Amino acid sequence: MKVNLSYPSNMIWIMPAYGNTYEQPPEAVFFLKGKHMLIMIITAVFMFGFAGLGVMYARKSRITLEDFISARKSVGSIGSMATVVASVLGAWILFSPAEAATWAGLAAVVCYAIGQAAPILAFTAVGTKLRRLMPNGHSLNEFVWYRYGKLMYATTLIIVVLYMFTFIAAELGAISRALEFVTGVPLLFTMVLVVFSTLVYTVYGGLKVSIFTDKIQLIVIIPLLLILFLFSLNQLGGWQASLSNISSDSNLLSLTNQVGIEFGITLIIAILAANLFHQGFWQRIYAAKSDADIYKGFIVGGIIVIPMIIISGFFGLWAVSEGLVTDHYSASISLFLLADTILPETMLIVLSILALMLVMSSVDSLLNGIASIFTSDLPKVFNTIDPPDLIKYTRIITVILVIPAMFVGWAFQSVLYLFLIADLVCAAAMVPVFTGLYSQKITGINCFISFLVGLVSGGLFFPKSDLSGWWELESLTNVWHVLASGNLLASFSIAIVTSVVALGLLTMFTSSNEFDFDSLKEVEEITL
Repeated sequence: MKVNLSYPSNMIWIMPAYGNTYEQPPEAVFFLKGKHMLIMIITAVFMFGFAGLGVMYARKSRITLEDFISARKSVGSIGSMATVVASVLGAWILFSPAEAATWAGLAAVVCYAIGQAAPILAFTAVGTKLRRLMPNGHSLNEFVWYRYGKLMYATTLIIVVLYMFTFIAAELGAISRALEFVTGVPLLFTMVLVVFSTLVYTVYGGLKVSIFTDKIQLIVIIPLLLILFLFSLNQLGGWQASLSNISSDSNLLSLTNQVGIEFGITLIIAILAANLFHQGFWQRIYAAKSDADIYKGFIVGGIIVIPMIIISGFFGLWAVSEGLVTDHYSASISLFLLADTILPETMLIVLSILALMLVMSSVDSLLNGIASIFTSDLPKVFNTIDPPDLIKYTRIITVILVIPAMFVGWAFQSVLYLFLIADLVCAAAMVPVFTGLYSQKITGINCFISFLVGLVSGGLFFPKSDLSGWWELESLTNVWHVLASGNLLASFSIAIVTSVVALGLLTMFTSSNEFDFDSLKEVEEITL
């Protein structure tokens, strides 16, 4: 399979947890004609059951504002592992790794898995560092407010909200369209079902309940994924038979595939940068009982994620081997096409339940994460708000935010370009923001200027909305193709490198008072 390394518009380029682009084929594939009502009923009962469990758990104890937005020091190592894995996984795992495998091969899938594990492992360093510097904090945004001032705070707030909002819209849109295509379940029904059942326990109990349901969801997700994998492998006749029809010329099975490696490196950079600004992770950093629980839980969680993504990628390779991947649409839903071809109808019910559990496990974290940002920040921006009103405002914000997210997920076939923009912004901001955890010399204005330099520099190589380049340089199509316009690897890498250089020069040639890290310990908890 020949792939243009500039990632042209005729190729679907999917990032982690990012909604896939779907093109409605002339005749939609309905796997369960006449039986989609059964799936609707089963999945609805299953999801409302989880919502009910969440509400029952919340009713057992009084939920304070701190419980709602941070669940501070309440989760051990096993709980940390479960909630971080459940939160990072979403419906994307059923689409993106398999699709990447169809054109970039096993090398891309392995790098995909490493890239998804990278931020989880990185939080063992930056997360514990922030906890020690700011023990009563709630978010990265809050740190930026005190460390860098209002200008960089506003910038970081936009970054975080843009990324997480798009994440929600992508998850809702992707899974709704996928189930509509493969089962006949109406798009709007799936979207409303997911949103309503998730809001029930998220709005009622906040982060504390979200962590509780994450644990249960993970117990369901891992076995169901393994069941699908093993059933598929058995039906295909084992390892050798399942991959026998993949041409050696395609390099899909090669771990040294240049296309896959470059795509994989791009994924690692983008995933790491974006997820460091994921508020759901920061909530779980503060929710852990101790640094030791963070180390154990996040390291084990990062390790668990790797085989799960690799397993998902094999569905794409098997679909190629079976001749099921013929266009963009078929590549996007290769797992579902494979399931319809080789699995009994009952397994499609298992697949539907798995998909919806994955969506719930990520969406509840995202909703509560965004709401917690505004809740912890509102008293700083609007000092007239009384603490007793904050939990009410948090619940209102959670409900309000999901409405436009549903609209974006419903109205747009793809939100991929928004994700790519968010990735570039995160890549440009990553080093300036997080260097402030370790250096007292970084100022707010130097941080902001370095971010802008990285953003503009990376933007010069960023693709247009159709993922093509702004210009063509024929002389740079071989060894130096990564420097061509429209290449995401170049865009993200240059954004990081130039922000580092700018930050170093600004810090070297400007003088300022060193920041007092001890002042961060004076930040107080939000209490009712």
